[in-house]
Amino acid sequence: MTANLSARSYAGESDLIAIAHLINTCEKVDRLDEGTSISELQQEFNQPSLDVARDIRLWEDAEGKLIAFAQLSISEPGEVIDGWLWFRVRPDARSGDVESATVAWGETRMREVEKELGVRVKLRSWTRAENADRISLLTNCGFKADRYFCRLARSLSEPIAEPQFPEDFALRLFPGEQDSEAWVEMFNQSFIDHWNHHDLTVDKFKYDLAKPDYRNDLDLIAVADDGTFVAFCYCEISGDECDRTARNQGWIACLGTRRGFRKIGLGRAMLLAGLHRLKAAGVETAILGVDADNQSGAMKLYESVGFHNIRNSIAYVKEL
Repeated sequence: MTANLSARSYAGESDLIAIAHLINTCEKVDRLDEGTSISELQQEFNQPSLDVARDIRLWEDAEGKLIAFAQLSISEPGEVIDGWLWFRVRPDARSGDVESATVAWGETRMREVEKELGVRVKLRSWTRAENADRISLLTNCGFKADRYFCRLARSLSEPIAEPQFPEDFALRLFPGEQDSEAWVEMFNQSFIDHWNHHDLTVDKFKYDLAKPDYRNDLDLIAVADDGTFVAFCYCEISGDECDRTARNQGWIACLGTRRGFRKIGLGRAMLLAGLHRLKAAGVETAILGVDADNQSGAMKLYESVGFHNIRNSIAYVKEL
């Protein structure tokens, strides 16, 4: 199969229909809840951190039909730069060789990053815990399991406790783009202790604020008396995702409390406030992702307010 394949870079929006069709064809077989739409791909490819000419790759057969697609999400420079490899291969073209070609491309691209920036790099990927074929492929390509994650869900038809904020802290809506630097600083201070943290940039945050699905009424922060942003809960409802899956669900997309303000109830209060916001927006089910090895007690917090595990996934890493 690989002898009949040709690889090329992303050619622009003219490729979007074929990429979306390939991903959704795979989704019909794999049922990973990873379908997409043209608008979602546009948002993904337009993000400021993505070099579309170098971080996207397409493989076509002799007739020019798209067989495989791969994308690298490369972290901001630090002591280590991570490249998260996401790829899909058309079900009837899966042979192991095609998938291995996507991994080899990811390795080559990350070695370019290492040479250009002089920083150690790692290639990463992830898979559902029950996806034996993908686990076998990654293992055979030299990846090792590195971290385990869970997706949790909670019905919003069940009672939701009222949030109780500690004295001297108040719940607010995020004021807007003019306070982007303060929000980003809060986010980075909140996740600096977490596994595989890479700082969020102001440019990336502003890009997310401009997305069509962004809603200020779902963007909550806790503010101290002196005006410091100390905790946050950003919720998200994707119209494309709900239409595609026929599920009325919304995400607790990110929840955090900055250093120096933990263990006083802010995380619980922000989570409950977010659940109330999603329910008020008409959502039936709240979902979120959590690091199963998180030492901050996140899993216990989520379970204590009614979330339950619906899915497990594994992050894999390959040292280059």
